[in-house]
Amino acid sequence: MGFVPALIWMILGVLLIAAEVLSGDFVLVMLGAAALGAAGAAGLGADLVVSALVFSALSLGLVAGVRPVLKRRLDKGLGHRSGVEALLGGTAVVVSTVDGHGGRVRIGGEVWSARSMDHAVLEPGAEVTVVEISGATAVVLGT
Repeated sequence: MGFVPALIWMILGVLLIAAEVLSGDFVLVMLGAAALGAAGAAGLGADLVVSALVFSALSLGLVAGVRPVLKRRLDKGLGHRSGVEALLGGTAVVVSTVDGHGGRVRIGGEVWSARSMDHAVLEPGAEVTVVEISGATAVVLGT
C-alpha cells in the first residue's frame, strides 16, 4: 500500500519540476522537490497525513528559505555585462591622436577607432574613459 502513494508523490514531483521550465520562477521546482521528499516519506512507510505534513513543511522551507537566496544569486548574475557593454566605463589608452572626428585607442588588447565626446584633442599615451560605443567607434572622454 505504501508504494502507490510514494509513486503518486514522485510523479507529482517530476511533473512540477518539469513545469518549472515554463514558469522560470523557482516556485514549481521547490514544490516538486517537496513532493519528492513526501515520496521518500511515503516510501519509508509514512501514511498520507505524515506525507502531506512532510510536503507542507518542505514546501514552506524551500519556497520561503531557499528560493529567495537562489533568486538573489541568479539576479546578481544577470547584472554581469559582456561584449560591448563590458567596455563602457572602462579605461582605454590613446594610440593615435583622438579628437572629435577620429583617432585610435587601445581597449584591453584591441585597437579601436575612437572619437572624443567633448571634441578635446587627446594625445597618444593619454588614459581615457569609454563612455559609449557607436558602431565600431569608441566614444571617449579624457580623464
